Amino acid sequence: MPTALDAHLAAVRACRRCPGMVPPPIVGRPIQSRVYLVGQAPGPREGALGRPFAWTAGRTMFGWFAALGLDEEAFRARVYIAAVCRCFPGKANGGGDRVPSPAEISNCSGWMDAELALLDPQLILPVGRLAIARFLPPAPLEQLVGRVWQVEVGGRVRDVLPLPHPSGASTWFRMEPGRTRLIEALRLLGEHAEWRELLDR
Repeated sequence: MPTALDAHLAAVRACRRCPGMVPPPIVGRPIQSRVYLVGQAPGPREGALGRPFAWTAGRTMFGWFAALGLDEEAFRARVYIAAVCRCFPGKANGGGDRVPSPAEISNCSGWMDAELALLDPQLILPVGRLAIARFLPPAPLEQLVGRVWQVEVGGRVRDVLPLPHPSGASTWFRMEPGRTRLIEALRLLGEHAEWRELLDR
């Protein structure tokens, strides 16, 4: 029997609010989880593959989590995967992926609000600057990554553990101070009670 989460994901898939975005909206599995991962937006290949983090950035990110005891399949089966924007924004004039506009981010924000209400996660993992900005005030990445923040989200305090974007175009997490900040963030993630609970399933 379809759940409220199934109905929510069906509504997300049907969304066509943003004419500048490239559908379809990409969603993860209907996982009831207390860990909520938020990416930025799908890349150009996720639409054909039908799942978030399906290409190079995903391989890097799932490698981080595998080192903490959850391979890609186990992570996808136990963690709800969302994004600030659910459709591919298209390419920018400079060749990289276009950054979604404030209006597009606003159009998509209700989906995240609904998920936070449905799931009530205790640990939120924003991946990349756009996702981190949804939960934390502006600051250099080195001041944000490598800490667990207690943030009021959806009416109650939750743990927010930001991670850098694992894109192949990003060098931040491959050299200092990003490399050390990422190592510290992953250490904190591996020690977090909600992560330990995932490992015990």
